[in-house]
Amino acid sequence: MTVRDRSLLSRRTCSIASSLRSVLTRSGSLTSPTSGRPKAGLYVAAVIDLFSRRVVGWSMKAEMTAQLVTDALIMAVWRRGKPDALLHHSDQGSQYTSEQFRTLMADHGIDCSMSRSGNVWDNAAMESFFSSMKTERIGRKVYQSRDAARSDVFDYIERFYNTMRRHSTIGYVSPVEFERKIGLA
Repeated sequence: MTVRDRSLLSRRTCSIASSLRSVLTRSGSLTSPTSGRPKAGLYVAAVIDLFSRRVVGWSMKAEMTAQLVTDALIMAVWRRGKPDALLHHSDQGSQYTSEQFRTLMADHGIDCSMSRSGNVWDNAAMESFFSSMKTERIGRKVYQSRDAARSDVFDYIERFYNTMRRHSTIGYVSPVEFERKIGLA
């Protein structure tokens, strides 16, 4: 077992033992052109509950801003309620280090954790989510509008990823089914 494996195991054990909920956040771009316009992309921010792998918050905007990630975290807090203890992990992007985002986390008692510069493995679950979304849904699609892209991303997250997509880390069931089995839903 490597040092990294032990670190991840201890974080997961700590998460389960002390009811510390861990979430990961990342924002990414849908680079598929819409209507042939080169700057008509869509940025997506998502918050995943690491325990159940459920996307509990998400936001989509035309620009990468602090408001994008703030909206995703607000949705997560709204859906899950004010946490007793929560560790939020993200990369070191300017939207996550913004005053607006840091204030929101402080107001809700959320502890902040950030990846080391250039280390994507710290956020592997989020990288996997975005990779899966791009592979399973948006891959080679060309959206006619941002609204069409938003609709497709919503459908992927809420109607497929959370409710139907199976995850090996939670016993090959969907996040919703996993939460139902353990009594969270």
